[in-house]
Amino acid sequence: MFQYHCLNPIAGVGLDLFSQDYKKTDDINQAQAVLVRSASMHDMELSKELCAVARAGAGVNNIPLEKCAEQGIVVFNTPGANANGVKELVFAGMLLASRDITGGIHWVQENKDNENISKDVEKAKKAFAGCEISGKKLGVLGLGAIGVKVANAATHLGMEVYGYDPFISVNAAWSLSRNVKHISNVEDIYRECDYITIHVPLLEDTKKMLNKEAFAQMKDGVVVLNFARDLLVDEVAILDAIKEGKVKKYVSDFPNSATAGKEGCILIPHLGASTEESEDNCAVMAVQEVKDFLENGNIRNSVNYPNCDMGICSSAGRVAILHKNVKGIIGKYTAVMADNNINISDMTNKSRGNYAYSLLDIDSPVTEVAIEQLKKIDSVLKIRVVK
Repeated sequence: MFQYHCLNPIAGVGLDLFSQDYKKTDDINQAQAVLVRSASMHDMELSKELCAVARAGAGVNNIPLEKCAEQGIVVFNTPGANANGVKELVFAGMLLASRDITGGIHWVQENKDNENISKDVEKAKKAFAGCEISGKKLGVLGLGAIGVKVANAATHLGMEVYGYDPFISVNAAWSLSRNVKHISNVEDIYRECDYITIHVPLLEDTKKMLNKEAFAQMKDGVVVLNFARDLLVDEVAILDAIKEGKVKKYVSDFPNSATAGKEGCILIPHLGASTEESEDNCAVMAVQEVKDFLENGNIRNSVNYPNCDMGICSSAGRVAILHKNVKGIIGKYTAVMADNNINISDMTNKSRGNYAYSLLDIDSPVTEVAIEQLKKIDSVLKIRVVK
């Protein structure tokens, strides 16, 4: 029996995937798995029972990744599950920046008691005129699950699309429309594009990626869209660029005190993934990841440990070992098994930075003696008997 705890409400369509072998608990210290959306876990004490944390969404800044890794806790996220919801909001933002729709709506609200509103609107609407996005150049920075969807959809709206991603995955490359121009130099996008939308992960080397130097290279009147993370954009620099006329509009899904209410800024209250469909998709993917890990030891979409998949275990036993990525440790595992007369029928070892993961399929059930010997090996963080 596995126990799981929800730090936030998780869509029932996901939780319904748990079988009778799973029980929801209100005591997080008894849970082998935690499902979370936005709740912060940085100040939480993590119990020895905890094996997995699944974020029903893409961003994991609310989870202490290194702390979890050090304790042998695998952290999952759900990349792509909310991609369509974000994609649609990107285009809503693009249209809001191109045509003064909100200004027009406010005018109607202010004149709702005007008996001649139907006539006066013909004069007033000139103040809210804008431009069409068809025929304009769009630069997409980051061609992951969301970036590819944005790029492909933009081609169908008649836009000339440029995509930039030096680390594009094979799957993303296959999914990308042949009509999208794959650019190897980001400066070309800065110089050419009328709209620029950023969809890269927030890392140390991408923080404030769009900065004063980047804005200086852009076309006058460019529209910048940020539906990824606020820290990807240097907000002081973009406010200066708006004042100078370099940037026409900054559209962001991350309002804060620096940009809220500022001229040229269109701020949306973090609605990118706030759709029923996105929440359902994230919940389903998170539960599926947790189940595959707890039942089979497989890791898919982890952000602090390597992906590793040995399918469903058909041997007598399977042991999962989370450990530091150091030389010679595999030989120590095989030696322990040999000393305990346990034959390894199949195994795999994957590493990611300072951490690694090993799965051992064995021909006979593992003994408590062998497990205790494995735990004593230096650099072993956690051992779990999957079967």
